[in-house]
Amino acid sequence: MNVVIAGGGPAGMMLGLLLARAGVEVAVLEKHEDFLRDFRGDTVHPSTLEALDELGLAERFHQLRHRKVTTLNVPLGGGLAPIEAFAGMKVKFPYIAFVPQWDFLNLLAEEAQRFPNFTLHMSTPVRDVIRRVGKVVGVRCDDGREFHADLVVGADGRNSAVRQAAGMQVHELGAPIDVIWFRMTRHAGDQENLVFQLARGRGMVAIDRGEFWQCGYLIGKSGFDGWKAKGIEAFRRDVAQVAPMFADRTGELASFEVMGFLEVRVNRLKTWHQPGLLCIGDAAHAMSPVGGVGINLAVQDAIAAANILTRPLLDGTLDDSDLAAVERRREWPAVLTQRVQGILQRQAFDDKRKDGQLPALARFLIQRTAIPRYLAGRFLAFGFRPEHIQEVPR
Repeated sequence: MNVVIAGGGPAGMMLGLLLARAGVEVAVLEKHEDFLRDFRGDTVHPSTLEALDELGLAERFHQLRHRKVTTLNVPLGGGLAPIEAFAGMKVKFPYIAFVPQWDFLNLLAEEAQRFPNFTLHMSTPVRDVIRRVGKVVGVRCDDGREFHADLVVGADGRNSAVRQAAGMQVHELGAPIDVIWFRMTRHAGDQENLVFQLARGRGMVAIDRGEFWQCGYLIGKSGFDGWKAKGIEAFRRDVAQVAPMFADRTGELASFEVMGFLEVRVNRLKTWHQPGLLCIGDAAHAMSPVGGVGINLAVQDAIAAANILTRPLLDGTLDDSDLAAVERRREWPAVLTQRVQGILQRQAFDDKRKDGQLPALARFLIQRTAIPRYLAGRFLAFGFRPEHIQEVPR
């Protein structure tokens, strides 16, 4: 086996597909029995859509149930102001596509399984790494099976078992927020697209899913237990205060048990690789939910890794310098993105700010200039270093 990838999320599935189509023998190990997880990130940005187009998958992707978002509704002047984030940008797909992540992953899996050198093992959680003479040469799974490979890739998320088993050092950056996920019915007269509301130290993002709103309620760090102690009625009142457009339907929030909770962790590895091992995606750099860019950073990591590693994997010449090259290429986009997210978090969730209002400078720029629209559009569409798929001759 050339490559074993732990984790069948966006990073793992995209890397597995790219390596397999180039002729690399690859196995992806996913701990769950399917991809059907509630409250996973569903945002697919223009950079990822362009990558799918380069793979010839854009048409099939758009056949999946999805919503296209071109407008961000932000609190301004006591109401919600629409920002056309991608207006005037030269981009093939000038929108964010919201698609259930399990459908996106199934699309990648179906395409990858066309190649005989690709295998996907579901219900296969990784427990440990296998070392030989100081090099990682495989993984050991919970059921005792071992998978040996020239390269092990940890793409198993922010709670990476591979990262922990390998003893890799994590630099915790901290995050001031956590997220409570729930659904609200969508009414005919509601705003369209994406809604973002702020209040003192809290906020809510509502994603238009057609028949319902997928709501992410941003609370102070470690505040979920406090809300449980206050009770569901107090939580309903707070939701109505933060997001008045939903005040008439907070009764749909029956209990905390029907909600999802995300403990936001923002961190990155001090070094992404060891001999025989590379981490990418959230396993290398866990992102804040701000901007919903985690999937797209993971996909860009996978593309860069495939571009850099395919040739040495096929030639049997892979060494540490190749793994270091992936880290060099992808580290600074991750660092810059985390810094931007940190600035936005501190500005948006200042609990001294007047309820429902953006910072004064942001309000001025939005009202008087096109700068925020352009910057937001660039950040959301492409990030700091978009990657393009390279064809590697066999």
